Amino acid sequence: MDQYSDDKKESRKLTLFGGSVGWSPEDWTASDDSVRGGKSESHLEIDGDTARFHGTLDIKTLGGAGFASQRTTGDDREWNLSDYAGIQLDVAKGDKKRYTFILKDELLPPDEKSGREQSTISWECDFELPPQTKPGDVCDKSVYIPWDSLNPTYRGKLKKDADPLDLKKIKRISIMMRSFFGSQEGDFSLKIKTLAALEKAPKSAGLKSPSVYDPQRLEDGTNAIAQQPNRPLRGPGSSWLADATVQKSALTIALVVGALLLYKYPGYLYTRGR
Repeated sequence: MDQYSDDKKESRKLTLFGGSVGWSPEDWTASDDSVRGGKSESHLEIDGDTARFHGTLDIKTLGGAGFASQRTTGDDREWNLSDYAGIQLDVAKGDKKRYTFILKDELLPPDEKSGREQSTISWECDFELPPQTKPGDVCDKSVYIPWDSLNPTYRGKLKKDADPLDLKKIKRISIMMRSFFGSQEGDFSLKIKTLAALEKAPKSAGLKSPSVYDPQRLEDGTNAIAQQPNRPLRGPGSSWLADATVQKSALTIALVVGALLLYKYPGYLYTRGR
């Protein structure tokens, strides 16, 4: 049982980092695109009761791609989050860029030949901080990420046949900044107060639901997220009629209705056309 499990459970939430648990630089390590020849870099800077995830995202070296992330250390760590509904990030200060929250329930030993870590499925969700009326950095905001907003990916591609996320054996937690197909780059900063698992979805005003991946666009590699969290199968700005499944269903219904009209009223189309 991990040291951050039941003994840290508070009313309706389990604090994983920050708060009464605190932050420690030994708990986190960088995982940047330097493994692929990139020049992005990330840091986790502990300042009292907060942790600042910051760095520089370079997308020129890899031709529009790039990522910088911090992940938990230790292959033997494990969190049991099965009694909870999702993760909440309480942010003291952050920019208006898009970040990605990632969980893993499986880790493999390094490859014997290359020494590099072997890939496993990542459960990902993008998020942005809630907007505010005044200009500048966003301050004192929270983002709630329910489990059903996480999508399984393998090496950046949607993994349709993935087994369900094993919430009883979470092995790794990561926070990532990436280019989203060249749409963002440069310096980034996210100062986090706490990262906690909640038993129920919060009702507090000011909390923001995360952006949710559009699985089809994620699979095609054409767009990272759907605009509307409650419609994860549709792309940005599209109506329900733009969904391919809906279109096929509507066409099928129209054909069936037309056939029934012709069968019951043979002269219907002739009289309507006059």
